[in-house]
Amino acid sequence: MSTTSSLASKRIESLLDESSFVEIGALVTARATDFNLKQTETPSDGVVTGYGVINGNLVYVYSQDASVLNGSVGEMHAKKIANLYDLAMKTGAPVIGLIDSAGLRLQEATDALNAFGEIYLKQTIASGVIPQITAVFGNCGGGLAIIPTLTDFTFMEGTKAKLFVNSPNALDGNSAAKCDTAAAEFQSKESGIVDVVADEETIFAKIRELVTMLPGNNEDDASYDECTDDLNRACTDIVNCVGDTSIALSTIADNNIFFEVKEGYAKDMVTGFIKLNGITVGCVANRTEVYNAEGEVEEKFDAVLSVRGCEKAAEFINFCDAFGIPVLSLTNVKGYKATMCSERNIARAVAKLTYAFANATVPKVNVVIGKAYGSAYVAMNSKAIGADITIAWPDAEIGSMDAKLAAKIMYDGQGADVINAKAAEYAELQTSAASAARRGYVDQIIEPADTRKYVIGAFEMLFTKREDRPAKKHGTV
Repeated sequence: MSTTSSLASKRIESLLDESSFVEIGALVTARATDFNLKQTETPSDGVVTGYGVINGNLVYVYSQDASVLNGSVGEMHAKKIANLYDLAMKTGAPVIGLIDSAGLRLQEATDALNAFGEIYLKQTIASGVIPQITAVFGNCGGGLAIIPTLTDFTFMEGTKAKLFVNSPNALDGNSAAKCDTAAAEFQSKESGIVDVVADEETIFAKIRELVTMLPGNNEDDASYDECTDDLNRACTDIVNCVGDTSIALSTIADNNIFFEVKEGYAKDMVTGFIKLNGITVGCVANRTEVYNAEGEVEEKFDAVLSVRGCEKAAEFINFCDAFGIPVLSLTNVKGYKATMCSERNIARAVAKLTYAFANATVPKVNVVIGKAYGSAYVAMNSKAIGADITIAWPDAEIGSMDAKLAAKIMYDGQGADVINAKAAEYAELQTSAASAARRGYVDQIIEPADTRKYVIGAFEMLFTKREDRPAKKHGTV
């Protein structure tokens, strides 16, 4: 076994529990003989496949071997991956792909092209049935780039990995030196394909952490474990985290562990997983500030919905709903991003977010932690579109718009004293958490420090939730 060949196997060993990997199809080689392939050895046809466990959880893994024809995908290479998917679907366990490949095997032409299609089909059938995870360590170009994009979560090595459909130098007016569109930074921050960027060792640790958060399949209700944290623990500093809700979510979470996904993309919307009383919960939250490790504000955003933020959240909610994972939202939004670029797609993006929340039948809890204005609030998991429990902090503002602005519109032309007085009256009668609670739009008004306790209680109450919808093949939004 060559050094690079052993690298493909070593990656699997680094990912799985010690000595748990069982290889399948080790003797498979390429059948094609054209263009000197007959003289070329293709051990395992360039991909190591098999199964093992992560913290005791069964997983199926394939790892591409760049020492065999550059890890290119041919007929038998693809059949091994397709076979792995068949086993995973039968047993209800995740598939993890470790990518390092030159892409399509040119010597096999249409056989290799058909091979890509076979993998795409298996991924599509498995979508929403078993979790699919990929990690890109080397090249992942052309049609191969569709494979991680069809999966649920994608990890990417930060320095050597390349992910692209067209190489940077093939783009009109561009070069890799000008903008490396294949780099992890671009794919995580601009395209939003990549969830986590890190070095190899960290990627393996993060995948292991993610697997323990997720159910094995869409019928598995065992994605929970014993909670070692205080269920009634007060979140004394959470009121200071309204801006950076990634910190707020870690404050609420068991043992303060928050697994954020797509951290670099659409930072105005936070998505990720926490555990509450040992049960995995998917989280969606508006964000107006990003703090760095030193506790300094690194970036600021308006409290508005953006196109990318809505699409990021909608995709995440759909995943949670498919796998029966309850959804918690933290709402702090006053409208929509108002730019010419945003206006081209914002209505469609908000429609997707609204649809995702409304269509999800898992337990849904919304906590209004700041402003909640207009239809942007309605789209953020409001009671109107199906939230099971709506909680608000005492200072939350819920209504059609800012009270001062409403007063200016209603009493246009009148003096500042009148407008200020009417704004105060409007705030009390129309935009306060108490006024929303009196109308039944808010179920509970709680102190911020009690958020963890009340959210855990709400999800415990909703644990056996069942909700039927009209029979249909699927929606169209």
